[in-house]
Amino acid sequence: MTAATSDLADARAAVAPAGGWAAALTAVLADPAQPRLVFQPIVDLRRGVVAGYEALSRFDAAPGIGPDRWFAAADELGLGARLEGQVVAAALRAREELPAGRFLSVNVSPHLLTEPELADVLLAAPDLGSLVLELTEHVPVDDHERLTGLLARLRAAGAAVALDDAGSGYSGLQQLALLRPQFVKLDRALVDHADRDEAKLALAELLGTYAGRLDAWLLVEGIERPEELAAFVRLGVPLAQGYLLARPAPGWPELDPAAAELLQTMAGRSGQADTVAPLVETVPAVAVGDLAGDPAGELAMDLTAARARFAADAGLDVVVTVDAAGCPTHLVRPGLRDGDDELQVVPVSLRVRPGAPLVEVVTRAMTRVAARRFDPVLCVDPGGRLLGLVRPERMTLRLAELQGGSSPVDVP
Repeated sequence: MTAATSDLADARAAVAPAGGWAAALTAVLADPAQPRLVFQPIVDLRRGVVAGYEALSRFDAAPGIGPDRWFAAADELGLGARLEGQVVAAALRAREELPAGRFLSVNVSPHLLTEPELADVLLAAPDLGSLVLELTEHVPVDDHERLTGLLARLRAAGAAVALDDAGSGYSGLQQLALLRPQFVKLDRALVDHADRDEAKLALAELLGTYAGRLDAWLLVEGIERPEELAAFVRLGVPLAQGYLLARPAPGWPELDPAAAELLQTMAGRSGQADTVAPLVETVPAVAVGDLAGDPAGELAMDLTAARARFAADAGLDVVVTVDAAGCPTHLVRPGLRDGDDELQVVPVSLRVRPGAPLVEVVTRAMTRVAARRFDPVLCVDPGGRLLGLVRPERMTLRLAELQGGSSPVDVP
């Protein structure tokens, strides 16, 4: 045991439930209703609406002791995977009542995720759509290959991945590149009074840019002051949560009315750029079924439905494949030459929300690798489900209109 570990153990022993941690955790694990879950809204800053929720644990046996201490004590006693599995099971049950179009995030420890007591709970669920697995990074992971393999299976079942506390801990940018999360949560230490610290804002902007290159959304947590909110709205951060926006509560709480009004005012003052929403066009989608055995989806994909679409419409130039949850996976195009039956299949390289600023999307699209730079951008809802596509050429024309004022050219 290191000195730091010893100090942590001493601190936990100093604040423990009556009867000690072992007895308290045994009682919690014997009660499926514990820990109790509350839900904190995650807010779409551009639209000023709730996009999803984070499930947070509350331990009624000793409400004065924070949940972090409970999970740390369980991990130290070898009960961490069981406790997290119980929380995930409760979150999956709660998801059945989740409002449409929203997602539910639940915390899991990467070093425990592959343990059967936790992994089996997730693998037993037939559909993980709308569920976001928020990976905490307080402990290093020894077997990254095993972790990424499991995450591929869970993603194939519909789950999304978030990386918690980005910018701190063991992961850093290398962990982001390895795990390729769909959501990147900015460490609270980089949020606190960020409006007064240009270095914090610069790092947040850097992480946001990097997340965009990985086709992920930046999520800022711990916003408690209007000044912090204003700073991140100016940066164009898409998602946020914090006591200023809404406090955790049972059920599915909505955005605080005062915060909603504040966001509306900020949006008006910031003169937000035009969004891609008017440029979204419908696109034929074909299901590719269960890709659990081939997470990349490129080996055994059945493209019969896509071929039928192209055969029925000679003018069709792209079809999108979607997984069981309706989330886009690949772009399918007809052959380059007439009579060429070989379809071109490439993974989706960029997903955005309809409210994403046009300038931001063009920047992200044009910084993709050269071979994918002019691929259509896929527009998705908060749960990652396909809404339509946006063509880079239409974005470029629209951007030229905005920069040059009114134009006689009407983008169709």
